[in-house]
Amino acid sequence: MFMGEYRHSLDAKNRLIIPSRFREELGDAFVITRYLDGCLTVYTTEQWERITSKLAAIPMTSKAGRQFSRIFLSKAVTCEPDSQGRVQLPQALIKAAEITKKCVVIGTGDHVEIWSEERWEDYSEIPDDSFEEAAETLTEFLR
Repeated sequence: MFMGEYRHSLDAKNRLIIPSRFREELGDAFVITRYLDGCLTVYTTEQWERITSKLAAIPMTSKAGRQFSRIFLSKAVTCEPDSQGRVQLPQALIKAAEITKKCVVIGTGDHVEIWSEERWEDYSEIPDDSFEEAAETLTEFLR
């Protein structure tokens, strides 16, 4: 299970250090792509295979399915960390997540997310009552 929050910066070659705890579980190669809420997501190759097989099952007549699949899959890259645990992020993903330099890498259970520091600060500063309201709507799933 991926959990925790780690702060890193892109270097001059757009390389980002993936936290060692995450690298252990992600393995030698993993996939990074554009995700929801303005961040990037990181999947193990096994998770990626499951997700892509589900996307392939969406009828081609579904406009929303085509749109989501095109963006999600076209932005995906397979990454292999170097000896220092760094991966190079393509410019298209940096642009999609509005990453300037500082990043926040978070564990979200079954996957990892990469956020620009600014977006993460805005997103994670939800008021307590909104957090509790969201928990109430998810009661049946949190039992």
